[in-house]
Amino acid sequence: MRFEPYPFEKLAALLEPITPNPDYDPITLTIGEPQFETPAFIRESLEVNSAELRKYPKTAGEAYLHEAMRGFVEKRFGVALEPGELIPTFGTREVLFNFPQFLLFDKPSPVMAFTNPFYQIYEGAAIASRAKMLLINLDAAGGFKPRIDEETLAGCDLVILNFPNNPTASCLSVEELGAWVKLALKHDFVLLNDECYSEIYTGDPVPSLLEASQHVGNDRFKNVLVINSVSKRSSAPGLRSGFIAGDAEILEGYLQYRTYIGCAAPLPLQRAAAAAWSDEAHVAEAREVYKRNFALARDVLGVETPEATFYVWLQVGDALEFTQRLYREYNVKVLPGEYLARDDARGENPGKGFVRIALVESEARTKEALERIKRCMA
Repeated sequence: MRFEPYPFEKLAALLEPITPNPDYDPITLTIGEPQFETPAFIRESLEVNSAELRKYPKTAGEAYLHEAMRGFVEKRFGVALEPGELIPTFGTREVLFNFPQFLLFDKPSPVMAFTNPFYQIYEGAAIASRAKMLLINLDAAGGFKPRIDEETLAGCDLVILNFPNNPTASCLSVEELGAWVKLALKHDFVLLNDECYSEIYTGDPVPSLLEASQHVGNDRFKNVLVINSVSKRSSAPGLRSGFIAGDAEILEGYLQYRTYIGCAAPLPLQRAAAAAWSDEAHVAEAREVYKRNFALARDVLGVETPEATFYVWLQVGDALEFTQRLYREYNVKVLPGEYLARDDARGENPGKGFVRIALVESEARTKEALERIKRCMA
């Protein structure tokens, strides 16, 4: 089993020979990790409940966490989930890696499709599942939205979408998501949307695939699943709290599988996660910070503010050369887009020529970084 080096490993190798300009303080805008304090009430919950570390957690998660997560889904998306339609998870990265292995295990020649560029764990899961990979390119000509190639997708067993999208920041409407639900039902493949950026929106709230499923009459989410996490919405990636929700029949078998993989969250983390999922005020405050950072990006770089995420997908020409020059001359790190994508069947990499900029710093540091980027582009 051979996996590709992670994008950050490739970046480290690219920049390793370079000595950055010491006249500038280093600023790193490569990783989607909010550089803000986790809200005090979440940290206090973790501390108050630390004595529960003496107990083994259940694989299925505690009732209070289930209720908080289902409450979030109902308040945010207007979707009332049954208890069997949601499983708490230890973040979402582990789900994205092990769920395809569970789902595809009995398929003699599994086929898995996902958007390109992508979160690299999708590719890792396909490799671990011995699945044939189909890439759904996201490019500027298509507004960074996935085009439906029904003939190709008809042979898939699992399709992973990621909207709001990392890294392009594109979004899909309820109607656009609904078209994918109809396709999943027509050709009997499982459709999963990675919705970890759903709460970092800049205008109107963005929809969930669960909403789209009900919108097209698939009320009990046959073949439809979503994942979500507190990592971005609550500035709490270390809390490792996520969920997978949707088709109860699929989730029943997946829960049994999960009893063997040992990913149950410790009870103090579940308590703190329940507090995070139950509160919206701190998320609204975080959204305002990201909106101000996007306003800076608009003013400094002239880029349009996306509907969601905290990423700028910036076209720079030769992204590898630009990344090296930006680091050498201005001590700012960004991530080349080609590290987040793969060559398609025509040998084209849709990430080539772009860099991903994560606007996860304070306004002052964000403004400083953006001004350095502008000088480098000039």
